[in-house]
Amino acid sequence: MSGRPRRRTGFDPSTRRRTPGVRRDELAAAAGVSAEYIKRIEQGQGRPSAGVLYALARALRLSRPEYEYLCSLAGHVPPGAGRSPRQVGPGTRRLLDRLGDTPVCVSDAAWTVLAWNTAWEKLGCVSIDSHGRDRNMAWRAFTRDQGRTTRTSEREVRFQSSIVTDLRATALRYPDDDWLRDLVADLQAVSETFASIWQAHVDTRYQDDQVTIRHPDAGDITVDCDIMTIHEGDLRAVVFTAETGSADAARLAVTQGRHFDRG
Repeated sequence: MSGRPRRRTGFDPSTRRRTPGVRRDELAAAAGVSAEYIKRIEQGQGRPSAGVLYALARALRLSRPEYEYLCSLAGHVPPGAGRSPRQVGPGTRRLLDRLGDTPVCVSDAAWTVLAWNTAWEKLGCVSIDSHGRDRNMAWRAFTRDQGRTTRTSEREVRFQSSIVTDLRATALRYPDDDWLRDLVADLQAVSETFASIWQAHVDTRYQDDQVTIRHPDAGDITVDCDIMTIHEGDLRAVVFTAETGSADAARLAVTQGRHFDRG
């Protein structure tokens, strides 16, 4: 018998098999998902959530480097110890400055706004005097008026669901983050909508979004809202843009103190 150590998995290694390896139904049962779902992942249909990846890694008893590699393949940041990072690096700050008249803000993985550029401030989307949960976009999305920004009811439902999906993934990455744990618990207590989405375990990815900003001088401005992940630091960048030459682009220019000639 070989002296090489047998690889430990969540399955009985003594079971005789004609074909070596783990069967799909065994892996599905150990991870708490369906065999059909495992099949879809094998075929590249869909992107597994962070929770599913964690369950698969536990079932297969992957090492930490193996788990991190699995997360990178699926486009997820693996869990880290302590609180989610809150540092905005110099590269991200240069990005904020160089985008100039494009309104941008940066939040941590728990959706607390950490930094923004002058264009975002001029648009009136943040109060420099706010702090704590008043700067948390998830908290504001479920507990109070979101200020000058509004969405259609359909987009609002989709946005809220995607926020919950992202918060759930963040909670898995940072299981020791007491601030995030308290945020989720309080949101479940004060918002029936949040509690319902959280308990449903729906995996909703952020899609193309539009918001309308009610500006006191420029009027209503409808902009495209894109959210990008800055993997270095696990941050989120929220960017508002309007179609070049449109009336909304003209109104957006007004908020920045510029005259916009649509030609």
